[in-house]
Amino acid sequence: MNTGEYKILLVDDEPDILEFLSYNLKVAGYHVYTAVNGKEGVSLAKKILPHLIIIDVMMPGQDGIEMCREIRETEEFKNVLIAFLTARNEDYSQIAGFNAGADDYINKPIKPKVLLSRIGAILRRLDSDKEVKNIDVGGLKIDREKYLVIQNGVDLSLPKKEFELLALLVSKPGKVFHRDEILGKVWGEDVVVGDRTIDVHIRKLREKLGDHLIKTVKGVGYKFDF
Repeated sequence: MNTGEYKILLVDDEPDILEFLSYNLKVAGYHVYTAVNGKEGVSLAKKILPHLIIIDVMMPGQDGIEMCREIRETEEFKNVLIAFLTARNEDYSQIAGFNAGADDYINKPIKPKVLLSRIGAILRRLDSDKEVKNIDVGGLKIDREKYLVIQNGVDLSLPKKEFELLALLVSKPGKVFHRDEILGKVWGEDVVVGDRTIDVHIRKLREKLGDHLIKTVKGVGYKFDF
């Protein structure tokens, strides 16, 4: 897809930031929409169904974390990419964002060329997701395009990161995926998160799938086994 086929929603309470982002993204050819708070952002997202939502973490009223959670709990937004725009670099803030369902982080201030490069890299994930074939193994059926997981005939609802982590592990049963590989393929090479982020997502998957399918290889990582 070229830039003109992508819709990007920007949500930030700072007019200067919105103007800066909007201008550079529009010049690059993207269709850009803006909102000044989380509530307005969710309402607009339902109307336009964007490919990517860029959300400021710190906003009055409904902050970015709360908006992200609401988006991820809405069925029609399962395939939407979400990136947080923030000046905060604390690990706990990033972990909270990823646990809420974010796909990436963009730290501000950011130069226009770097911004466009990051946006392009994030949006390429949409195309790469479509290239992955559906998976049917170990009683699990995974449809990457529809973000569906069926276990023994039962539909499971998984947040985006849990889905991507499961799809990665199931793609090569028996292979031990190192933590660095998991972080790179699920969260992205440029994203900084702690090991605990992976552990939390693994725990949630085990609660939904059962403890027997995902094995821990101490000091290395995880594998799917059946």
